[in-house]
Amino acid sequence: MPMHAAVCCLASRGGGVQDSWRDYRATLHTLQAARSLGAAHFVLLSAVCVQNPLLEFQRAKLKFEDKLAAKAARDPAFTYSVVRPTAFFKSQGGQVETVKKGNPYVMFGDGKFCACKPICEEDLASFIADCIFDQEKANKVLPIGGTGKALTPLDQGEMLFRLPGREPRFIKVPIRIMDGVIWVIDGLAKVFPGLEDAAEFGKIGRYYASESTLVLDPETGEYSDEKTPSYGTDTLEQFFD
Repeated sequence: MPMHAAVCCLASRGGGVQDSWRDYRATLHTLQAARSLGAAHFVLLSAVCVQNPLLEFQRAKLKFEDKLAAKAARDPAFTYSVVRPTAFFKSQGGQVETVKKGNPYVMFGDGKFCACKPICEEDLASFIADCIFDQEKANKVLPIGGTGKALTPLDQGEMLFRLPGREPRFIKVPIRIMDGVIWVIDGLAKVFPGLEDAAEFGKIGRYYASESTLVLDPETGEYSDEKTPSYGTDTLEQFFD
């Protein structure tokens, strides 16, 4: 049966160095298989964080985005859409059970940086489906966030305490602690290659503790809530509730 389009949501399982490039090769094989079956459009689920590629999985995703753009430039019969969501609801829910049990909410620094505009799975799936048929989304990189304003960890923590009507309690961890640990593991990884992924995981944690998952404004070099498109109806507060 002829295929009209393919949607690829493959991702590295943990963000390790080798696993990131296995994901790249698997995605490439998916593209090749889809094209062999007649697919003229390819939708790639990427991530908004690739715009500031400091991690291996980001570099792998960005390389594949470039490959899609180059292929479309060579072949007028082929189009693509790159979907770059901000954060998922599930990725922000790691401390729900902790707060429910009466424990404090843990955040780095004052909790006022590393903002995101989380989107639920259903809204993201709807946006991806739109990419298959909407010609306005062809041959474009499409950052996308959920509805509402961007939320910092402090915003999310206050939300979690507000829902059950509890007094907010926070533990503020200095981000410098992570820098020291990463420096040590990174040094050891140069001597012991088996620690390569441990060093990368530390960098991943540091990245998401300090970098916002919003669109970077090229004019200011700052992450921008206003320039990060909103989509859908479900809110993070509804998910927490």
